[in-house]
Parts: sequence; structure tokens; C-alpha cells
Amino acid sequence: MKVKNIWKRASFLLAGAALAMGNVACSDDNNAPGDGGEIIDEQEQTLQLVTQDYVEKTIIPTYRGMADATMELYDKCLALRNAGVGNITSDMVQDACDSWEKARRYWELSEAWLYGPAADYNIDPHIDTWPLDRTAMENMLNNEQQMNNMDEDGVFISTLGESLLGFHAVEYMLYGMDENGIGTGNPRNVNLYTTQELIYLTAVAADLRNQCVRLEVSWADGVSDIDQDKWDLLTELELEPTRQYGYEMINSGQLGSTWVSYADAMQELLVGAQDIADEVGGLKIGNPTGHGEEDDPDYIESPYSLNSIEDFTDNIKSIQNAYEGYQIGVNGNVADDYIQPVDHSLSAYINSVAPDTDTRMKNAIQAAIDAIQQMEEPFAQTARDPAYDAINQAAIAACTEVSNALTEVMNVIAQN
Repeated sequence: MKVKNIWKRASFLLAGAALAMGNVACSDDNNAPGDGGEIIDEQEQTLQLVTQDYVEKTIIPTYRGMADATMELYDKCLALRNAGVGNITSDMVQDACDSWEKARRYWELSEAWLYGPAADYNIDPHIDTWPLDRTAMENMLNNEQQMNNMDEDGVFISTLGESLLGFHAVEYMLYGMDENGIGTGNPRNVNLYTTQELIYLTAVAADLRNQCVRLEVSWADGVSDIDQDKWDLLTELELEPTRQYGYEMINSGQLGSTWVSYADAMQELLVGAQDIADEVGGLKIGNPTGHGEEDDPDYIESPYSLNSIEDFTDNIKSIQNAYEGYQIGVNGNVADDYIQPVDHSLSAYINSVAPDTDTRMKNAIQAAIDAIQQMEEPFAQTARDPAYDAINQAAIAACTEVSNALTEVMNVIAQN
């Protein structure tokens, strides 16, 4: 199960908030909108624009893409259930796999900002815990009472343990495995499905959809239009957000906002990015290879779809999106209809005050992407293969450099 470095996050944000308060100055006549008259300095003026673009063009569109993809995924899983055992076609399972991969990409592209509702509502572990507890899954599937209570909207299934929920439960039901239990990356054999599995698949896909819609609405409320059917879904399930996270971040420093300044918001961005850089290197790659925080060969993310390397790559691209803005032609077609290039990036600001730091940061991101893409699937096999050890360790080292470069960027913001 994924573990976040909560103490590191808290210490960085407290330090960043304290230092950011020093950015409120009386050196000019520029006021933050709706601030009641207090004057902000040049860094705050610039970071205000960066923050607005970050929320409106990166965070919200990424979650919107994921929410839409999981709604599509649910519909395709429901179609499998409605077809029933013996009537499912390979094309139907392939279609569901395609939707899973689309939704999965958006989730991995969002992991640089797992603060806010992803943490407050416990959504991250709820939808992205691995490895699956396959023994508990079999017990559940054979429990007639549990299966009779499992509904199509995912309400009952949300009471299950996290190791039976989320992306990886759906993945397990959609993709095949070979005789050694290694994922094939291909759609599952249609003749293997049972009625109980189709019930479970649909319910867990519904629960995944519900949580992803909640993420989008939590950030978009008060900032951009939201489809009424998404509001209706959350209202019916009593999952309406309790805060307007995007609105609060765009209005950092204002009454009611969690973020005391735009510098504080940017420190949050950087800590979130550093969290995922450390997780990719130290846990996602490190644990299975024996070079991480724990020696755990079973700690393989997305093992059935053979999506592990893609997951790791997209996690680093999520840092790129947060720091530089979406890079057309780099991050792939999945984002073309949602995530947008920004007009004001944190990278551009850092380049204006500390160009060497910005160069180091961008080079580290690209080097990590390149190093990870040298790795090979199935990661369940190559993680411990001596032939890939140097490649895997190089990827870990590249992630460490991303983390170190992010610390340098944090220091630049704190000192300006």
C-alpha cells in the first residue's frame, strides 16, 4: 500500500507558509483581487498568474479527463455485466481495457498534486492501493450475502478494504495472466468470467467513477463549469465536496483560503511534486527491485495491464505539467482534449530569478523520463533480472535528482 511522507510535507509547508508571509510588502500599489487592500510584492503578483493557470489549465482539466474516462469505463463494465456470462465478446473487453488505460493515464498525470481532496477524502488510497488482496477477493466472490448486496452504483462496495477497490481491482478483472501468474497486457479470456466477477467488476468501476468525479468537482467548483449529471451523482451519493479547492488556491491569501499566499500555494505544488518523485524512485521502482525503502518483489503497480513503466513515466510527466505546463508533443494524445498549455508557468518565473535552477529542474525531469523509458515490461520479471539492474538503478537515481532539484526550487521561492 502506498505511504506518503506526511511529516516531510508538513514541515516544508509550515516553513514555506512562514517565509511566504514575508512576501506581503508595502513597496507598491498592486493589490490582490478581493484582498481588502493589502499590497503584494512582485513575486506574489507573478505567482498569482502561475497559480491561476496551474488550477484552471492543469489540475482541473486533468481530473475532468479522468472523471469522463471513468464514466466511460463504468458504462463499458456495465455492458459486460448486462451481456452476462457466455455473451461477452473479446471486443467488449478490449473496449473496457482501452477506457481503463485512458483513465489510468489521467490519474498518473495527476499524482504530482495528491494534496487537497485526494488526501482530505482519502481518495488516493481508496482508488490506487496495490498489490491486490487476491485471497480476500476470492473469499468475497464466494460470499453469497456480500455478492447479493453488491449494487451497480458502487455504494456497498465502497465499504470493502482498499486492497479490493480502485484501478487495480478493475485492472485485474479486465486483463489476462499467463500460466505463471504474470500479466499479459491483453484482454482477459471471455470464457473465464463468472457472474460474481461481473457483478464485482461493475460495482468497483462505479465506485472508481464516483471518486474521480468527486476529485474533479472538488477542484472545479467555483472556477469552471461542471456537468449537472456529475453534481447529481455526487448529491445522490452524498459525496458533495465540502470545500472549493481550486477557488481557494486561485484566491490564496484571502479569507477562507487554506493557502496564506501564492508563494505558499507554489510550495504546496513543489512538495506534491517531490512526494511523487520520491515515491516513484523509492517505492514504485525501488521496492520491487530491492533498492528502495523496502525489499518487496510483489510491490508491482499495474502488473496485469503491463502498464507499470507507463505509470512511472506519467508520474514524472505530472511533475513536468505542474512545473512547466503541459508540453504538446511530449505528454501524448491523451491530454489533447483536456489539459492545456499554460501562459504562466512556475518554470518561467524561476527562470527569471534563478535560471540555473530552472535549467537543472527541467533537465532533471527530462532525464528521469528518459531513464524510466529504458526500463522494460513485464516489470514483475525485469525488476529482479540482473540484466536490468543497472537500468532500474539509473531510473531511481534520476528520480532522486528530480527530488533534489525541487528542493532547490523551493529555496528560490522562499528566498525571493
